[in-house]
Amino acid sequence: MAISLKSLKSSRSTTPPITLIYGVDGIGKTSLATEWPTPLYMPTEGQKTPSDVDIPSTDIITSWEDIESVFQELLTTEHDFKTVIIDSLGGIAPFVEAITAARIGAATVDDNSKGSPAAYGNGYKESEVEWSVFMSGCEALSQAGINVILIGHPEIKRFDDPLEDPYDRYILKLNKRAAPLIREKCDIVAFLNYRISLKEKEVGVKKTVTHAVGGKERQIHLTRGAGFDAKNRFSMPDHVVYKKGNGYSELSKFWIGNIAAPKAA
Repeated sequence: MAISLKSLKSSRSTTPPITLIYGVDGIGKTSLATEWPTPLYMPTEGQKTPSDVDIPSTDIITSWEDIESVFQELLTTEHDFKTVIIDSLGGIAPFVEAITAARIGAATVDDNSKGSPAAYGNGYKESEVEWSVFMSGCEALSQAGINVILIGHPEIKRFDDPLEDPYDRYILKLNKRAAPLIREKCDIVAFLNYRISLKEKEVGVKKTVTHAVGGKERQIHLTRGAGFDAKNRFSMPDHVVYKKGNGYSELSKFWIGNIAAPKAA
């Protein structure tokens, strides 16, 4: 069917955002995620909520089929959940990549043995198919009115900036084909870190040392910086201060008023 200018519609979103939360260890990524309304927690091996948080949780996710079954139930049955938290992307990566390996006939996605269809990075390239399927599932949940929170872990990688000298930065810890795909599909990429300042101290004649101060105030970065990836689609500030219990209220005020209400059927 041809597109007609007689059937124009608003470009404003009517669905809750898909949010990626990643940051340094122990800063409160899961605590922040559980502040979203009526959450369901989907843990992978080794992940759990903080001791002072008690929310409904699925069994530990151990396969691609587990992910599919939970998504399907959320989309096809009546329930009260308004948020699903997947903890973590690194935890589900082996299941996503196992499906890729089986599809292309390789032992693993990083199998470089002679004649392997995964060799020379092709396995990771092919995994974009399965990661796209996963993100399509997240988009379906969002279309159904469910907030999706993806929790990730960071790693530090050298960035070869074509305009500047190389420097190190935090990025999402996933294979290099999956990480940018997920960032692209998310509406919000939030990087959590502590606010740190550097000060010089004189310790001798013409001799100074630099030391860090602060490190207690937690910040949620919402736009890209030289040292990390972040973004948002809701005209949010560069960062907000994160105080436990107030994270969702501080963030959601920027999108709740910017998401158009769905039209009545």
